[in-house]
Amino acid sequence: MKNYGFVKVAAGLIPVYLADPAANSREMEKMITLAVKEGVRVLSFAELSLTGYTCGDLFTSSVLLEKTEEALAALLKKTAKEDLIFIVGLPVKAGALLLNAAAVCYRGTILGVIPKTYLSNFRGCGEPRWFTSASKWSGTELLLAGQRVAAGTDLIFKAGQMTFGVEIGNDLNALGLGPSFAACLQGAEVIFNLSATSAQAGAYERICRQVADKSTAARCGYVYTCAGWGESSTDIVFEPTAFIYEKDHLLAQAKRFETTSQLISAQIDVELLRHDRQLSTSFCQACGQELMAAYQVIESGQPVKAISRLERTISTTPFVPQANELNGRCEEIFNIQVMGLATRLHNTGIQAVTLGISGGLDSTLALLVCAKTFDKLGISRKKITGITMPGFGTTDRTYQNALKLMKALGITVREISIKAACEQHFKDIAHKITDHNATYENAQARERTQILMDVANQTGAIVVGTGDLSELALGWATYNGDHMAMYGVNADVPKTLVRSLVAWIAQTQNNATVRSILQDVLATPISPELLPARQGKMVQKTEDLVGPYELHDFFLYYFMRHGFGPEKIFFLAKQAFKNQFAAGVIKKWLNVF
Repeated sequence: MKNYGFVKVAAGLIPVYLADPAANSREMEKMITLAVKEGVRVLSFAELSLTGYTCGDLFTSSVLLEKTEEALAALLKKTAKEDLIFIVGLPVKAGALLLNAAAVCYRGTILGVIPKTYLSNFRGCGEPRWFTSASKWSGTELLLAGQRVAAGTDLIFKAGQMTFGVEIGNDLNALGLGPSFAACLQGAEVIFNLSATSAQAGAYERICRQVADKSTAARCGYVYTCAGWGESSTDIVFEPTAFIYEKDHLLAQAKRFETTSQLISAQIDVELLRHDRQLSTSFCQACGQELMAAYQVIESGQPVKAISRLERTISTTPFVPQANELNGRCEEIFNIQVMGLATRLHNTGIQAVTLGISGGLDSTLALLVCAKTFDKLGISRKKITGITMPGFGTTDRTYQNALKLMKALGITVREISIKAACEQHFKDIAHKITDHNATYENAQARERTQILMDVANQTGAIVVGTGDLSELALGWATYNGDHMAMYGVNADVPKTLVRSLVAWIAQTQNNATVRSILQDVLATPISPELLPARQGKMVQKTEDLVGPYELHDFFLYYFMRHGFGPEKIFFLAKQAFKNQFAAGVIKKWLNVF
């Protein structure tokens, strides 16, 4: 059993007992026990969670500080055998100073203490009244709960295969190279923020955006835990809040305005984060700059733990925008295609294009891109020459759809059969026309490409390619045939996304005729139509030969975008397609991929 780079982390929201560390410690112990049962590896509590955040001037009480250390020592003793790292917020004495700090603990030991840098000052009577910023403390060690431990903002922790850092509350708002960014540049892949943010109208959404933006910029996981129920509401109200992000993806969040304990957990993919950092030149360059001294990496000794199941939803179509984003994203992608072709035509001074129209998805999308491009440039659509080239396998359905769509869009329509030319070619090379092998199929594709190129010469045009990203990745094209063009508008669009784009265009069409044609194209099986039809029906279906494009696009996404190996891709695919394909089927087509 492996874990494929997934590490389960959690945020623990517990009722707050103000100035009662022993009671808070007992609540933490119960939460730790629950987290261990659920396979959590690192658990974070809120800012000053051992005392409560709103103790006010009681923070200066020697009794409270002594009781806090006693409660932490008791908690460490009771959880010494648990294979879980937990992070607790508490006030910590540093000589004559008092720090708002986080203690990272594992198996009865305090691994390190991180003090808060950017203190909050609500209405001029906040944390600076009691606490000193880490920027004004130069120590490297502390005595806490009977243990001498490393302390400072320059600590990161190794937990199994994950490295993590800690920041506290308002550190999230730091400009420039704040605590979390600095820790990430030093190797932290996940940041835990122990916070105590007040509830204000619109504040929740703002914090979500901040965390999403920070985790995206730093290519990290981010666990945010906020103090809540039980805090004083004298000046402000607190809302129990917690959420977990992996870059800009929200993996888990707490229920808002609850009065009971909540354990919020998610599996963060640290392998994905590492690969994303490798792809980011800006992140790599920032890491290469000597902006700071090396951080101390504290080894926890926590072993890597395998996972038995994946606790997140995996989309079967990762290239396709999700439902709430679909329309806006499809419009954006389509316009990127249009701008690309428009720029090529503008820069070359060419104002005509030629493309083959088969009645299938790819050529349909390419034609729609051409039509929109010519409208944008103010060029007559008659400068678009669409050529349908019926061959031995062309069915009436695709033939009619090709003709109807070209006429409905008002482009120049040409029909040039390839049958006679291919028959002559077979005679020239002594190939039996009854031998339907690769020669038979590729000859048709190359004949069509020759027609497109020559007509482009006749009309002073460029040939617009229709092949998509999925076909290019699989090599599902004829060399010196349909893999050639002067500009491929679909070259970066996978097949599943081609389908979504055509469907979106059909939905947004005011032209009922075009909409009807597009809907029928969407309902037509994908086929190169190179083998003779039987009783007018296509006998060749691409997905029977190379496998389902939904699977191949899934493989392609995780192979190219995240650099995953076949084992992990297989693991993810089994999760995503568990109700659609058997494991054996997935493995078969993954081997083909």
